[in-house]
Amino acid sequence: MRHRLAALSAVWGRRRASGHRRRGDAAAPSGRTVVRWVIGSGLALILGVVAAVGWTVNQHREHVLASTERELSNTVLLLARHFDQQISQIRDDERDFIARTRAAGIRAPADFAREMASEQTHAMLQEKANTASDAYSIWIFDAEGNLLNSSLPDAGIRFNVGGQSSFQALASPSSPPFKIELVPNHVQGGWLIVLAHRVTGPDGEFLGVVSEGITPGTMERFFASVALGDDASITMFKNDGVLLARHPHVESMIGTNVIALRAQHAQALGIRDDSIIELAQRDGRATRRFWSPFDTQDRLGAAQVLTGYPITLVATTTVEAALAGWREQTRVQIGAAALSAAIIAAMLFMIVRQIGRQHRASRQRLTQEKRRLDTAINNMAQGLLMFDAAGRLIVCNRRYLDMFNMSDEIVKPGCTLRELTLHRKACGFFPGDVDAYIAWFERQLRSGRPGQSTLEPGDGRTFQYMYQPLADGGWLTTVEDITARRHAEERIAHLAHYDPLTDLPNRVLFRERLERELATLGDDGSCAVLYIDIDEFKAINDSLGHSVGDELLRTVARRIQGCIGSFGFTARLGGDEFAVVQRGANDRDAVAELVGRLYEVIRAPCECFGHQIATDASIGVAIAPQHGTELDLLLRHADLAMYAAKADGRRTWRLFETSMDARVKTRQQLEQELRAIIATGDFAAAGFEVYYQPLVCLTGGEITGCEALLRWNHPRRGPISPVDFIPVAEDTGLIVQLGEWVLTSACREAAQWPGDVKIAVNVSPIQFRSPTLALHVVSALNASGLAPGRLELEITEAVLIRDDDTALSVLAQLRGLGVRTALDDFGTGYSSLSYLQRFPFDKIKIDRAFVRDVAVAATSAAIVEAVVNIAATRDMVTTAEGVETEAQRDRLRALGCTQMQGYLFSPARPAADIRRLLAADARTAAA
Repeated sequence: MRHRLAALSAVWGRRRASGHRRRGDAAAPSGRTVVRWVIGSGLALILGVVAAVGWTVNQHREHVLASTERELSNTVLLLARHFDQQISQIRDDERDFIARTRAAGIRAPADFAREMASEQTHAMLQEKANTASDAYSIWIFDAEGNLLNSSLPDAGIRFNVGGQSSFQALASPSSPPFKIELVPNHVQGGWLIVLAHRVTGPDGEFLGVVSEGITPGTMERFFASVALGDDASITMFKNDGVLLARHPHVESMIGTNVIALRAQHAQALGIRDDSIIELAQRDGRATRRFWSPFDTQDRLGAAQVLTGYPITLVATTTVEAALAGWREQTRVQIGAAALSAAIIAAMLFMIVRQIGRQHRASRQRLTQEKRRLDTAINNMAQGLLMFDAAGRLIVCNRRYLDMFNMSDEIVKPGCTLRELTLHRKACGFFPGDVDAYIAWFERQLRSGRPGQSTLEPGDGRTFQYMYQPLADGGWLTTVEDITARRHAEERIAHLAHYDPLTDLPNRVLFRERLERELATLGDDGSCAVLYIDIDEFKAINDSLGHSVGDELLRTVARRIQGCIGSFGFTARLGGDEFAVVQRGANDRDAVAELVGRLYEVIRAPCECFGHQIATDASIGVAIAPQHGTELDLLLRHADLAMYAAKADGRRTWRLFETSMDARVKTRQQLEQELRAIIATGDFAAAGFEVYYQPLVCLTGGEITGCEALLRWNHPRRGPISPVDFIPVAEDTGLIVQLGEWVLTSACREAAQWPGDVKIAVNVSPIQFRSPTLALHVVSALNASGLAPGRLELEITEAVLIRDDDTALSVLAQLRGLGVRTALDDFGTGYSSLSYLQRFPFDKIKIDRAFVRDVAVAATSAAIVEAVVNIAATRDMVTTAEGVETEAQRDRLRALGCTQMQGYLFSPARPAADIRRLLAADARTAAA
């Protein structure tokens, strides 16, 4: 909102400025003056373009020449490094040759001449010079300059170089032992670049010369491979100016002293001009522009002296070639400059012609802008007022008048803030004192800072005023109806602390209230925290739908809230869990009365969308301060008490006891141990064992099968009841691996029994939902060799409630394998008869809750009889669980039940005992 107010201030500032400009039109320059100014500016711009193009062309020319010089300098530097390495290699080869000569003990020139003229030496030289003969050759001369041997194929070639100055210099002990010379090629004609090294005996006696030669053509071919263009050249000179090789090749110049030739040219012109070779010899390298004696053209060149050798490499190109691209770009730039000048001239013409039109159009635009601004202001969602420095109204939009039903005859430009406020009070939309408000507002304006205030005129609406001081002393005010926004904020705040389904406080607000309650207990105060969990709510939700479940929660919430009244407060913690805080409760008796009332209202039937639902709850209670005064500890104790109530069969309540905490810790230890055992996979070593309880035919009395039951004889704690560790395994998902081990062990054991005895294995709901159940069953059957028809898998109705279609698919897979299925604990869940109609079971197991009273209660007998009749019509076997008396057995036999299972015949036994029992039963049947 403040940003919008600032934007409006800026708009009105611009509007005022435009008004001042209109009033000063008479003082503005005349149209002719403006035209002259535009034309002068255009001509100056054209001259600037020309000057800029000229400067750019010249700078670009110098840049191109400098770049070419750098490129040439880099080229000769690379070439110098290459030839430095190549000459160093040749010198190393010659030194190696001299070292071998000395190692052979050659001391006299005659011995040297005889040894070097041998065929063995010729073969060695040919092996050394393995390149083409015109590219690389090795020569050996004796002390008189006679050719002794060479790497050339024709070993009979002989000539004498004793008269050459270079040979005579090498023969002199005072001269350097190594020389580079351009000499005539006595074998192939032309020239040869020779790198010669003096050979001396151990006593310094001159024995001869070993040299290696390279033809200038070889060098020129290498130069051609790195040349920089058609007009470029690469030349190799001796430091005294003698040309050794050049690309492009100029035969007449080979062997010519270029320094002397250039000096003659400079003398003829009457100038002193050092050659690039001389410059390079002084500094090691040089670049310059010079006249070329080869083609009489101006060239750019770079020279580099080899390190340690009297050779200079020069790379050049013509200035004409270097500037070829520059000339092309210069033509383009000149053309672009000419086009720019023409465009500027055309634009000057258009600008001058449009100046008059723009002057007229600007007035029309200002008029249109005013109309648009007035339209925008009058269609704003906020009311808008603008006052000048004298406190008089400048602008008021229609929205502000409509907000308070005010008259535009009173609220108009020139109206003061006091008059406007009095009129608003007369309309019934200002509940305060006018003079006090004006004084307060003037103080706010004097502070120079933006401000805001809120007004509630009494009709249920809320308005927010925001004002922004202006630079000229006035101010801008906007008024916004924020009623809907405030209601939305209140709703959001409510949702942050209240449950949207039941409108009870949520967990956050419950914790805040309980924390305040605990902080105000004092020395004699007390309160009880009750955790309430609706029993079997998930089954109701899954079977009847979420809408019915939500209605049940709303009903239960209203009833619990009615029980508490002003003696405490309640909350919904999430799902089917509620919490109640009872003030003043300090012992079990004080809590028991409230628990009784809670059970009375919770257990009362609920009408939910046509369904009559009876429900119950498990309640856990913790009392402060005896069970703790710290918030999280007290809530944890209440939670433990609730879970203890659920563990004791639900539909009851428990007050927190210290032993409950111990049970939780024991449960955690069991979980950790189970995880460790499953990680190793060694169940037997951990004390797990499968027991087997016989299933007996009620008509013949023989054993028809056994049910596999898991037992845990802990190595340290002794026997642990399945009631303790099976729920832990199911809650953590570890029951899957545990159930697979039981299935595999039971199948392996049953494979050793008589062929007509079946094995029944329980499958937990978590196992049943696993997509790999059928694969594990197949694996267990294959590993044991047990026939699929001898395996029965027992499931409870809990696996059917969640997802009928998935359960039907899994049962169909098992039936396809030939495995039998049994519905365990029949009659204790929901919609049992529909399951018998939809799912293909082979057996129904009647829960012990109906078997217990079957001999004495007509209702139990009727239920058993109904189940037996249903099973008979669908060709299913019926097994009664928990048969402990003969009267129960006789009654079940009379009702037509097929099998029984219970302590009357035998409890669950270890595998060894069940084998003996089966053997005895087989002998009895045979007799």
